[in-house]
Amino acid sequence: MIKLIVGAKGSGKTKAMIDMINAAAETTNGNIVVVEKSMKLTYDISHKARLIDVDEYKINGYDALYGFVAGLMAGNYDITDLFVDGSLKIGGYDLEGFGVLLDQVNALAGDNVKVTITVSAEADTLPESVKKYMA
Repeated sequence: MIKLIVGAKGSGKTKAMIDMINAAAETTNGNIVVVEKSMKLTYDISHKARLIDVDEYKINGYDALYGFVAGLMAGNYDITDLFVDGSLKIGGYDLEGFGVLLDQVNALAGDNVKVTITVSAEADTLPESVKKYMA
């Protein structure tokens, strides 16, 4: 299950995600993983969440991001919540490619993992392949 937090830069997407991460940390029985580009959330999220900087692993592009996420899920069967911040930066702002990534991650996560992703774009600029995941 995928949920997108969509809005222009500076619209409060990351703050909303931080609140969701901290709320999940209080209620989940599994593990929470936060994937971001740079380590700007280090002091904002609960220590119960695993924070991963994709720059540290040289992740660039949606294919590499998908492989990374698939590896995380394969190696950690107890992940209940996955948060991705800065997804378009990682993928080079390719919106059609982003739609493909969402389909892949949705199939991978199934009903077992709640996936939340921030998208720094206006909703009306997104292709239908992305809009279908908006709440």
